[in-house]
Amino acid sequence: MSDNNPFGGQFGSNAGQYATTVQYGGTDAERAKAALGQAPADLIKDTTTAGFAADVVQESRRQPVLVDFWAPWCGPCKQLTPLLEKAVKAAAGAVKLVKMNIDEHPSIAGQLGVQSIPAVIAFKDGQPVDGFMGAVPESQIGEFIKKIGGRTGGPPQVAEALAAAAEARGAGDIQTAADIYDAVLEQAPETIEAIAGLGELLFEAGDAEGAEAILARAPEAKKDAPALAALRTKMALAAQAASLGNPAEFERRLAANPDDHQARFDLAMIQNARGERTLAADNLLAIVKADRTWNDDGAKAQLLKFFEAWGMTDEATLAARRKLSSLLFS
Repeated sequence: MSDNNPFGGQFGSNAGQYATTVQYGGTDAERAKAALGQAPADLIKDTTTAGFAADVVQESRRQPVLVDFWAPWCGPCKQLTPLLEKAVKAAAGAVKLVKMNIDEHPSIAGQLGVQSIPAVIAFKDGQPVDGFMGAVPESQIGEFIKKIGGRTGGPPQVAEALAAAAEARGAGDIQTAADIYDAVLEQAPETIEAIAGLGELLFEAGDAEGAEAILARAPEAKKDAPALAALRTKMALAAQAASLGNPAEFERRLAANPDDHQARFDLAMIQNARGERTLAADNLLAIVKADRTWNDDGAKAQLLKFFEAWGMTDEATLAARRKLSSLLFS
């Protein structure tokens, strides 16, 4: 778990109230690492002439290893190495990266015919199989890792970790879920499910500002992904409901006049914010049934926003959608 875990202060002193154990093995940090395979520290290391056989040749019999030949005086090396490390972490176990300073350990580079640096040579099954020289673009590094290791991101380990986080949330172990989401984002920072999951946990904990910050980490091309859009809708609905006032007032108005659609609509908004999804949906459905013209079919439009915020497979969504279909098409 990184030191900048957004949940460090939020839940750190309250861990006792999240005591439910998820059977995923080990401590919170170990559970997250187990779900993701190897930790970043295991994926990247420096080696020496004496350690080359074990770190590269033998290790490449288990999985592909990239060897980065570099030197402290090499400007292009300083450009390439951070990109290499980022790509290897994002691949989350597809390959390992071993770095060798040729000033301190020149013999291996000489034996492999390395004539200029930076140079990257890939080893598989104990043998060099491919490589490149120079500070190539990040996209080219990703393609090289894909060719050597078979994938560049989104490995099965990430899917397993996300499943473990969902299991932890379902069991009430919020801290573990937060730890796993954060661990996923360390290795695969563009994972939308982890961004949405961590953002939702922060929002549910009352930290709307923190949730916004997490949402801002989504890559531009994926900012409108359904999971992120659903969280934004949920946050907007909660903000709208918070401005409506006391639900008892709307209940009093409805008792006096069941056709007070605005009171019913506002009550539904508050009920949704309180997690009373079925009641909220039923109130909006009652308006749809009574008067489709009210507020330009505003009750139906709001119900569709609820569906987006709840998720298409949520039980309340499915039940309300069936009722809505019955009203519209019967």
